[in-house]
Amino acid sequence: MSTKSKSSPSTHWSGRVTKESNALDLEEGVFTWADPKKIALSLKQSADSSTRRKAPPFRSAMSMLVFYINRVGRNLEKDQLRILEQAKEELRRLYEKSRHK
Repeated sequence: MSTKSKSSPSTHWSGRVTKESNALDLEEGVFTWADPKKIALSLKQSADSSTRRKAPPFRSAMSMLVFYINRVGRNLEKDQLRILEQAKEELRRLYEKSRHK
């Protein structure tokens, strides 16, 4: 029998990543916003201004968004998941990246 106790989601490393990313300074609650364009612009601004990221800005921003979707996605309301998927498309548009390049 395991002696590990269940901890709250905020104590998991994945929760800490979205709150305390070492590469990007994210605006509070960015992934809960209802406007995909606003989410994408915020992520772009964070990635473009970061001096700590190791990857190019687009990749850093997209990685953070995909990471959040993958970690929290199954617990998100369908509307919010749809908004975050739209934010991915907006991010590609902002960086002029095609999905099939």
